[in-house]
Amino acid sequence: MATYTERKRWLFLGLPFTFTKYTVNEEKLIINRGFFKIEENTCYLYKIIDVKLERSLMERMCGMGTIICYTGDVTDKVIKLIHIKNSKVINDYILDQSEEMRRKRRTLNTLSLTQNMDDIDDADMDA
Repeated sequence: MATYTERKRWLFLGLPFTFTKYTVNEEKLIINRGFFKIEENTCYLYKIIDVKLERSLMERMCGMGTIICYTGDVTDKVIKLIHIKNSKVINDYILDQSEEMRRKRRTLNTLSLTQNMDDIDDADMDA
């Protein structure tokens, strides 16, 4: 069972002087923010639809990256794991594990294919 815990870091020298902690395990992505008021946001991995890794020049120089997760979650459609170490490994893990969790839960990911109802002829509706 792999669990990754990383802190959001400053872009300057990659120092972890922020109060944001990211935890990724087999089932969940958990984001803890704050010092006086702590906010915890949890997203099940099976809800993550796509993952993108961005690495600016400064992030690459400091060995960091930003992971962007596009989800089907109600509270957050886009979740960003900003300026974290081991970003490539965690990105691959989230991508693989989210697919595995969808298989385990037998969750079907569908695309919304809609067309304008004005474009459909009455003959097509009768068929």
